[in-house]
Amino acid sequence: MDKRPPKFIELKNILVKSNGRVILDIAHTLIPADEITACIGPNGAGKTTLLKLLGGLITPDSGSIDFSFAPVRAALILHHTPMIKASVRANLSMVKDADPSITQSDIDQVLIRIGLSQLAHSPANKLSAGEKQKLCIGRSVLQKPNLVLLDEPTANLDPTTTEQVEEMIRQFSNLGSEVIFSSHQLAQVKRLASHVIFIDEGEIKESGPVDIFFSNPTTPAAKRFLQQELAVN
Repeated sequence: MDKRPPKFIELKNILVKSNGRVILDIAHTLIPADEITACIGPNGAGKTTLLKLLGGLITPDSGSIDFSFAPVRAALILHHTPMIKASVRANLSMVKDADPSITQSDIDQVLIRIGLSQLAHSPANKLSAGEKQKLCIGRSVLQKPNLVLLDEPTANLDPTTTEQVEEMIRQFSNLGSEVIFSSHQLAQVKRLASHVIFIDEGEIKESGPVDIFFSNPTTPAAKRFLQQELAVN
């Protein structure tokens, strides 16, 4: 990407290793931070590691990450986020530990927004997979992030709940947050994202507009991945 977008995240000479194995090796990439970006690629390609890196959960062994906007308030929603053995409301209220300015009214409003107000006093660990995902999103809403990172946000969810979660993702973007999510669902990528990052073997092989990537992938790895995924789906 030669022309820099007005708002972006720039990665330079990123190297992330684990037990001597290279997990990410990114020479340079620019991620536009004014639209929804999808991160796709084969299992084990490094998608989750990239999200953790952008969210500050891990640091690279070398290289730099520069944000054109500040301060960066990142909310990272991983695929398997644990719940404490307490009510839905109590799980939401945990966010107050980091931000005491959050009020009970704020929590009530978020419960309504994510559709869990009727389950506010139910045990969070007894929720369905979709309800747990909504709860995780609710926690993120309370953090007022400007960078939202989601790892497989609708994996194993039914179509109705998938649609509801996708709408919540759009709301983050509509409110001015940069959204980056990983997904194996190519139809979902087309529905939600305008930019795509394709990762293979820890390297970003392609990055660009969604429509161009799907209509004319330029690398053999991307062409092979799309053929395999489309064949399965």
